[in-house]
Amino acid sequence: KWKGEGTTPNLESIVIGRCYDYIRILNPAVGEKNCSEIWEAFKNAFVNKDPCSILPKDYELFINLSLHTIPPNKSLFWENNQLLVNSFAARGRRYMSVGDTLFGFFADFLNWCGQPNSTGLDYESCPTTEECENNAVESFWRMASSTYAQHSSGEIHVLLNGSAVGGAYPEPGFFADYEIPNLQKDKISQIVIWVVDDIKGPDIDSCGTHTVERLENRLKALGYDITCTDNYKSVMFLLCLD
Repeated sequence: KWKGEGTTPNLESIVIGRCYDYIRILNPAVGEKNCSEIWEAFKNAFVNKDPCSILPKDYELFINLSLHTIPPNKSLFWENNQLLVNSFAARGRRYMSVGDTLFGFFADFLNWCGQPNSTGLDYESCPTTEECENNAVESFWRMASSTYAQHSSGEIHVLLNGSAVGGAYPEPGFFADYEIPNLQKDKISQIVIWVVDDIKGPDIDSCGTHTVERLENRLKALGYDITCTDNYKSVMFLLCLD
């Protein structure tokens, strides 16, 4: 048995339903997609395999089938504040985070893994990232994050948690390791960083200090035009509301 929780029950029904919800209601602009075919491509990335030997490239067909345009100036990257990002992005109405794309929405908050020599899913337990890095979920999000970054353009937004233990910009981290390296510099006009502290939370990190300064220096060295704002009002209002 692995230490992680097993596959989310009713996974197939959930993701196919989410796929139709997305293309019919949330974002019909993406056009027609074959949700059953997308599910098959997703499943075939990890079934019948050792759950510790799934690589990001195993999800290539799934990504190709579910890919769509990410509108310019709408990309919202983040670390350590997923629920806040979800409410701030408003499912693509304000911004389109990776979880607001079809491929991200498909799998958000779910868990899954297969078993060697079996087409079945493992509902008992799945490996954690501590047990093995190349597990089905971790590799999925690496592929999704890389793809999301490659297709982002215009003004890019990054929402970081200034109260996060260890700093707002974690290294290693998805933004540091999979998103920044895959940004297409010629398509990006500016990178806007927002560092927002939790209400009544500690002020551990801010623009120009600690890990945020490291991030700013890295982006400047790559030639990006950047701005950084502490406790951006619009996001603070949402936090106060909650």
